[in-house]
Amino acid sequence: MGKTSKDKRDIYYRLAKEEGWRARSAFKLLQINEEYNIFNGVLRAVDLCAAPGSWSQVLTKNLRQNAVNTEDVKIVAVDLQAMAALPGVKQIQGDITKQETANAIIEEFQGLKADLVVCDGAPDVTGLHDIDEYVQSQLLLAALNITTHVLKNEGTFVAKIFRGKDVSLLYSQLKQFFKLVTVSKPRSSRNSSIEAFVICEKYNPPEDYVPNMVNPLLDHKYLDWNSDFNSFTGINRFIVPFKAGGDLSAYDSDTSYSLLLEGQTSYEYKNPIQSPINPPYKDVWEKTKKMKINHVPK
Repeated sequence: MGKTSKDKRDIYYRLAKEEGWRARSAFKLLQINEEYNIFNGVLRAVDLCAAPGSWSQVLTKNLRQNAVNTEDVKIVAVDLQAMAALPGVKQIQGDITKQETANAIIEEFQGLKADLVVCDGAPDVTGLHDIDEYVQSQLLLAALNITTHVLKNEGTFVAKIFRGKDVSLLYSQLKQFFKLVTVSKPRSSRNSSIEAFVICEKYNPPEDYVPNMVNPLLDHKYLDWNSDFNSFTGINRFIVPFKAGGDLSAYDSDTSYSLLLEGQTSYEYKNPIQSPINPPYKDVWEKTKKMKINHVPK
């Protein structure tokens, strides 16, 4: 399979390279902002699970337009993995489930809290949807937990979510902390993927709520509960709106396109903007290259 094959099959992968984004996921945040205007007035933002840094790139480019002095814009990127440096982005290599990580974020903001927290983190999927949904829900709740430490009142939280049969309980948890919760599917997110994004606006925690990193927000036994929606009452019965983003004028993430797009007269292959620094698969990849495969004669 040639290098150009993926450029044909994945239009957003190709456009990311051509426009200088580190990953195609940059378009998801851009399209979410087109729909919900989440960057409006934001000067302090946190990008959780940030590597390889495409969402931090989007934040840097867009938030600078909100300030006369670009030094007033502060962006903090957090990830367990190392990430190549980005101008205007402070990186914290840390665990989002640890109190010291939350403290480090607040320190970067000089005691202030963030206007916006975003998280595009996802586990290494197994293909077993029930397991993937559960692990993703725990990651989302970890992101929400640290967000309660660093987000100002009336702030916005955006995070990836895997939609499944038990997702209503997650929505109810988010609704406890935000006045407005919506689920969005950006145009650049593949139709074949179960991912979507929760847009949580107007942060308003319960009265007397004290953020802590000790207790999980969602007990791991929730999968044993009756998943019948009719069993929920009160706030737990809240139905979160779902919106498909974009319109028919945008590129379809599941469609293959010609190498010559409309308005173009030539095509040039471009390498990815930033290769992973130290990916988990690096050791196996190096060993595989050195392996000698003995072919059995037919």
